[in-house]
Amino acid sequence: MTWDQGLHKTITTLEAPHVSAAQELTYLEAIRAGLHYEMSRDPRVLVMGEDIGVYGGAFKVTQDLLDEFGENRVIDTPMTELCMIGAAVGMSFQGLRPVVEMQFADFISTGFDSIVNFAATNHYRWGQPVPIVIRAPGGGGLRAGPFHSQSNEAWFIHTPGLKVVAPATPADARGLLISAIRDPNPVLYYETKYLYRSLRGPTPDGEAGIVHIGKAALAREGDDLSIITYAAMVHEALAAAATLAEEGYRVEVLDLRSLKPLDAEAILASARKTSKVLIVHEANRTCGIGGEIAALIAEQAFEHLDGPILRVAAPDTPVPYSPPLEDAYRPNADKILAAARELLAY
Repeated sequence: MTWDQGLHKTITTLEAPHVSAAQELTYLEAIRAGLHYEMSRDPRVLVMGEDIGVYGGAFKVTQDLLDEFGENRVIDTPMTELCMIGAAVGMSFQGLRPVVEMQFADFISTGFDSIVNFAATNHYRWGQPVPIVIRAPGGGGLRAGPFHSQSNEAWFIHTPGLKVVAPATPADARGLLISAIRDPNPVLYYETKYLYRSLRGPTPDGEAGIVHIGKAALAREGDDLSIITYAAMVHEALAAAATLAEEGYRVEVLDLRSLKPLDAEAILASARKTSKVLIVHEANRTCGIGGEIAALIAEQAFEHLDGPILRVAAPDTPVPYSPPLEDAYRPNADKILAAARELLAY
């Protein structure tokens, strides 16, 4: 069935394909699994982007989708992010659910106007849903330099009308993507290139694997210190927490998963429980989401704190290409460990 034949099917008539309970997938495979599941379930879902068809995408996330779903639903586009996002918005007005791949998150800047001035405002202006997803492969660690390594999610967290998610595990990569595709609002889906093939984990299949937008996950429970983070930094935080566990400290790691909307309830509950908060993100420190989280805690849980709110983030420079400089630039387990020890000393 082509997308135009399925345009007028309602969501209640769509049937999910038969699936197994769970499987071990890489982070990249989990994203592909989420795309495949929704494209099989809903003929309105299509993918579009540069080289995503025959070539399978720069990182092979969309490999083999063209053979299965055809060129009407796996669309290779020119190198024009502004146009492809604008086209996706128009498709959504006609009842489709486009998933647009930015080859790198850095390139999203050339489509900025279509996202923040058009896609984000339509529902407010005249009640028109815009069910599009923009996949943004971001983050450093691959020696890709300043044009292919940015973590620019704060641009869109600041924009009313958009949702922003950033999964840290294969299970969440699949589950959040499904929720993003089904959401009537535009969703920026930040996937971490560094995790594509370096991370593997159990990935529930079927409807049971869906992860709802707006809900954080407790990656590790503790009561001495809270580390609040997301995406690749969850794994660095867990490594630091494991080291501190050997020293007798119980460190909690909260994986935000959803950056907009934030799970304020989970953030405040963790801060009130441990009384010490460390916020970690790979994005630049100034005006990063860490500042918003710190403000939230200071406004609503200040009396529970036993020390300052500390932040570990990237400095306010472009991402270096040089491997030693990039390692110095990016947060890691050692930097998190140093900040945590400083805070635990209060």
